[in-house]
Amino acid sequence: MGPYIQTSRVAEKFMSNEVMPLFILATGGTIEKIYDEFEGSLQNRDTIVKNKILQKLRLPYTDITVKQIMSKDSLYMDDKDREFILNSIKAHEKGMNPIVLLHGTDTMDVTAKYCFEKYPEIKVPVVFTGAMKPLGFDDSDAAQNVIEAIFAARILGPGYYVTFHGKLFTVPKFRKNKQRGTFEEIEL
Repeated sequence: MGPYIQTSRVAEKFMSNEVMPLFILATGGTIEKIYDEFEGSLQNRDTIVKNKILQKLRLPYTDITVKQIMSKDSLYMDDKDREFILNSIKAHEKGMNPIVLLHGTDTMDVTAKYCFEKYPEIKVPVVFTGAMKPLGFDDSDAAQNVIEAIFAARILGPGYYVTFHGKLFTVPKFRKNKQRGTFEEIEL
């Protein structure tokens, strides 16, 4: 390490040659909607992040496991779904590896705050992200947001976060700004 770089223990692990396991838990949402040409609609079916983003990245120091835990538009999620998401986070936390959670943007704040309130003693970083346009669209923000979430999850300490459009938010200090088509920080 150079004399000008100050590091935390998390950052030191990130800066080493050690391979870090990381989980991506997919729940559906706009980020993973696909166009059904027969029905003429966008739908959540299977996770597509692995084929559309991860296989194109070069991450020799990150061992990523993608697990689809549900395939649901976040507008239709309820507290039973949020409890299931939280239980999935708890199950994957046992390995002490970072977690990226792909979620629909319409209720990402509700789910993130639910997890924060129900399980504040999280021992790993959990980074929520999603997209305003589906991954399959040319002008989608999905790849950018997923890449930022992976990077953030690797260097942050334990807690709940959101990465979106080049910004990092701590839960619960954020909300969706529908006029700007992004998320923003709020004061509590």
